[in-house]
Amino acid sequence: MTERKSMIVGISGCSSCGKTTLARILRDVFPNTFILHQDDFYKEEKDLPTKNGLLDWDCAGAIDVPGMAESLAYIRQNAAFPPHLESKEDQNSIGECPVSDSAIAALKSSVDSSIPPDHPLRTGALSLCLLDGFLLYPPSMSPIHPYLDIKIFLRTTYEKAKMRRERRDGYVTIEGFWSDPPGYVDKIVWPNYVEEHAWMFENGDVEHQFKEDALAKENIRVEKGAGADRDLESTLKWAANVVLDELKKSQV
Repeated sequence: MTERKSMIVGISGCSSCGKTTLARILRDVFPNTFILHQDDFYKEEKDLPTKNGLLDWDCAGAIDVPGMAESLAYIRQNAAFPPHLESKEDQNSIGECPVSDSAIAALKSSVDSSIPPDHPLRTGALSLCLLDGFLLYPPSMSPIHPYLDIKIFLRTTYEKAKMRRERRDGYVTIEGFWSDPPGYVDKIVWPNYVEEHAWMFENGDVEHQFKEDALAKENIRVEKGAGADRDLESTLKWAANVVLDELKKSQV
């Protein structure tokens, strides 16, 4: 088996739960780190499925899953994007960062002191790829699962997801720009999230207790003791420690 050159860290959860913000901060905190966005694998608008009379951007059918799996395989062995892939997602705004500059600086200092000079991440033998995606771990995305070294999952409430999503201007797409039509969260985003992730929660209730055996089976990491309305600063520290623990194993 060819030696891995990139460790791929999945960061998933409902749309507008803080995934992209977390990924961008972790990219700044860890050395030799870059982000891959699931949104860069959307199909062309003409090929999207529809639901409730609306285009459905929030389902597996909207994603080029085989192309995404191929790109992850390439990244794993080359520590870089495939030549054909150009990210559009970083052109999208995510709003004001809820984590203070001082907290980010303190975490960066802690991470720097935790990674020795001879670690593969510092020597360039290994990179971190942060995979930011709204739909990574359900069975509908099984072709990408072999390439995920760490699976981080963030939760949120319906109220917070709806508020954040509806505050956004829109999204850069292959064709240009997309803005959610009225009612999109209630008709598409939240129902799809529940449908795809109910298996992770007791009684399928995505705002309450996780189903621990389901998480353990798929090796999905969640922040213990954090409710659906969690604080991103504490989540950032937790996620950084999850990555650090895995990096220590890679040095052995």
